Amino acid sequence: MANTAALVFGAVSKTFVAGGMAVQALDAVTIRTEPGRVTGLIGPDGAGKTTLMRLAAGLLAPDAGSIEVLGIDVVKQPLLVQSSVGYMPQRFGLYEDLSVQENLDLYADLQGVPKRERAARYRELMHMTGLAPFTRRLAGRLSGGMKQKLGLACTLVRPPRLLLLDEPTVGVDPVSRRELWGIVYRQVRDEGMSVLLSTAYLDEAERCDEVILMHQGKQLGQGTPASFSEPMRGRSFHVSAGSIGKRTLQGRLSAAPGIVDAIIEGEQVRVVTAQGGMPTLPEALAGIEGLDIRPAEPIFEDAFIATLKGGQAAVTQPVADLATRSVAAATDDHAVIEVKDLQRRFGDFYAVKGVSFRVQRGEIFGLLGANGAGKSTTFRMLCGLLPVSAGEVHVAGLDLRYAAARARGRLGYMAQRFSLYVDLTVLQNLRFFASAYGLGRARARQRIHWALDGFELVEYANVTSGDLPLGYKQRLAMAAALMHEPDILFLDEPTSGVDPLARREFWQRINALAESGVTVLVTTHFMDEANYCDRLVIMAEGEVLAEGTPADMKARFRNEQTPDPTMEDAFIGLIEAHESAQQGSAA
Repeated sequence: MANTAALVFGAVSKTFVAGGMAVQALDAVTIRTEPGRVTGLIGPDGAGKTTLMRLAAGLLAPDAGSIEVLGIDVVKQPLLVQSSVGYMPQRFGLYEDLSVQENLDLYADLQGVPKRERAARYRELMHMTGLAPFTRRLAGRLSGGMKQKLGLACTLVRPPRLLLLDEPTVGVDPVSRRELWGIVYRQVRDEGMSVLLSTAYLDEAERCDEVILMHQGKQLGQGTPASFSEPMRGRSFHVSAGSIGKRTLQGRLSAAPGIVDAIIEGEQVRVVTAQGGMPTLPEALAGIEGLDIRPAEPIFEDAFIATLKGGQAAVTQPVADLATRSVAAATDDHAVIEVKDLQRRFGDFYAVKGVSFRVQRGEIFGLLGANGAGKSTTFRMLCGLLPVSAGEVHVAGLDLRYAAARARGRLGYMAQRFSLYVDLTVLQNLRFFASAYGLGRARARQRIHWALDGFELVEYANVTSGDLPLGYKQRLAMAAALMHEPDILFLDEPTSGVDPLARREFWQRINALAESGVTVLVTTHFMDEANYCDRLVIMAEGEVLAEGTPADMKARFRNEQTPDPTMEDAFIGLIEAHESAQQGSAA
């Protein structure tokens, strides 16, 4: 049994019927994963990753093909498979009105863990996840990262031979992500566990022993991360120019022929070409002084994007017309958001204490922090959705303590869960938001036409928004937030759980808005997205740890061991320094 494959799919197909239409979730997928390894399941929204996971867990039956898990025929013995694997879905079923300990006890009962074995296992899991001090806390009062770690602990109460994790790090800060990966690899090392893990973070693919690339229900390839990235050598480049900003440079490169991907990476633009070598780009780069083009070490993400896009250009939709009016010149020195000594108390607890910063017109400003740092509370106060306990907040020239309703009329707000009415169609949602923002009949018709056309939603106009793929939900939510042409756009983790292709499209739209003078305030857990920000603050325990440009943040942690630190290096370094200082003062 030691050499039995962890998972074998033989020409597996699965079709669902939704809205009277047949959707091919998996199409003759054949894969094999070996025991004692971490295998990454990578693909965009709608690739079939969750369906594959549920089939492997014995929760669905295939329409065709065979599935073996740990040598067990899943179709013939689904209950035996379910008792042999651990499965943590995207929305793990924690009971938020129960404490951490009560959740553990419940899942131990469900998994049939003998009572004599529980105390030792609980101690190990609580130490591993760092939740030992919080066993009496209600699960609903945990931060997002702590909830994910508790969900993983509940899944591991009885150590399974195969662990299935469906995007376990979505919406989790970099520190918690690193801790979750540490837990996973500890299980592989100490328990000999096999792990199949899907993720929206392509940097996490590099941490896997092997990856399976999926798209539209088909398997595109399987192998080590290096087997995907190495063929990209000679097609990956770093481009920089001292004479223009990185957002402008990225926009011009994205539209150039022969370029399939152009993203901001640090202070330069990372480019992936359709073929080997950098194409001649006389029109795209005409008049740019100080241009520097250098080969870049290929990474898995380069291969992912190149494979899914084929030979398509980096920009596949028009984005320049999203802002139908120029709000103001981006060089205007007027601060449109001013925060001074901001505080928010919940009883005796200070969620936010003494936060201060200014945001200029036309800036993209990032608000970053670990789960529970207070950034979402700060965000909600700036939107006028939560009262200020103390301090001063001016948004669009209005004092939120006295004119919150007027200020909200100048704002667009896109929530993490998109705030759509899932039972309404795309068109009905747009009509509702046009009415909510007080648009007249003629203006509403114009803006709805703009939204459907500009966000490529025409063919989905009569589709219920709850049935949309995640990337299209994101488009609709952004269109709804822009219906009234706001001066300021608030984005609360808008790309959480969205695949890399949809994230690229999203940031192309945001960059176009910023270039037109719209001010953007964004929270995100994707540290590579922090590079799109002009400036940002990083928070912990309700306070600002650092403020500056992404380059400023990274410069703090440049040394001989890390000559080219990433934003994730800077973020983790700041959080760890803060925690060390807190421990030192407590001692």
